Order: sequence, then C-alpha cells, then structure tokens
Amino acid sequence: QVQLVESGGGLVQPGGSLRLSCAASGSIFSIGVLGWYRQAPGKQREFIAAISRRRTTNYADSVKGRFTISRDNAKNTVYLEMNSLKPEDTAVYYCNAGERDSIYMKGNYWGQGTQVTVSS
Repeated sequence: QVQLVESGGGLVQPGGSLRLSCAASGSIFSIGVLGWYRQAPGKQREFIAAISRRRTTNYADSVKGRFTISRDNAKNTVYLEMNSLKPEDTAVYYCNAGERDSIYMKGNYWGQGTQVTVSS
C-alpha cells in the first residue's frame, strides 16, 4: 500500500502562484508514475499532470505553460508549481500514484486532496 499526503493549498488571487506538495509513504519502492488531478464542484475529476520516474511529463492542455510538475525520488515527493492562476483553477487537487511508470495511465493510489481557491 501507498499513502499520499498533499499540502500547500489555499486561497490566492487571480494571477498568483501556489506550490502543492505530495509526500508518499508505505510501499514506495513500487511507485512509478506520480500525478495530479483536480475536481471542481459539480464536475468530474480531471487529469492535470503526470511525471514518470525518469521525469518525462504530460500535461492537460488547460494548464500547459502555467503549471509545472516535478518529483524528488529521494524524498518520495511530487510537486505542482502553479502560476498565472485563474478562477477556473479553483478545485480540490488530488495527488495520484501508480505502480506502472506511464504518464498516460492513472494510478491506483490517491491522496485526501487539498483545496485551491482562486478569487479576488
């Protein structure tokens, strides 16, 4: 089993920045891909970004050029740097981990989520 704990969410003004972190514990040797998803009220959970152990990345079109995913394998942590935030980025952001090291597949493990609110 893998446990994921997110942090770094909060309230930010439009145009601002936030950095989310997600620390993995448990059977971390089995972790391949790490990723981020989000879910806004009344909407389905959607893919944001993913990164492989070799640090190849994949992004949703809606965040390309504004968000950057990175990982520190030594610390078993994945990050999401979010810049130029828009009100439509408001959502609960979830960390995701999978045993397959594919940036095109959703993993089996989820964090509890962290709220990001973009509002003036």
